[in-house]
Amino acid sequence: MEGDREVSMTKLILVVEDTPEIREAVAEILAQEGHSTIEAADGREALAALRGGAKADLILLDLMMPGMGGLEFREQQLRDPLLADIPVILMTAVRKIDAEALRLSHLLLKPFGPAQLLDAVNAAQK
Repeated sequence: MEGDREVSMTKLILVVEDTPEIREAVAEILAQEGHSTIEAADGREALAALRGGAKADLILLDLMMPGMGGLEFREQQLRDPLLADIPVILMTAVRKIDAEALRLSHLLLKPFGPAQLLDAVNAAQK
């Protein structure tokens, strides 16, 4: 990765993405930066992991997924007092998203590269 990129603290990041190749690539980039990851293929799987005791510091959330998509996941997350404060970065190709209404830490537009991903993750850590 880039030599000038500094990570102040490692995080446990939940990567919620239905496309295995994207999910695995994101997890690999994060691992190279020293972060730990949990992977979920949809919102239902992600909620099960969180409610099962996973202590994620940050969630990278795809918007459009079969089963429970990103919006439904986010609605349920915000309603759960134990999960509501976990910051969320939404990953999507949809350009018209109200990030403020969804209380997102960051909106990461697809396609994105490793530098954009890491910049969003580092910004969400502050």
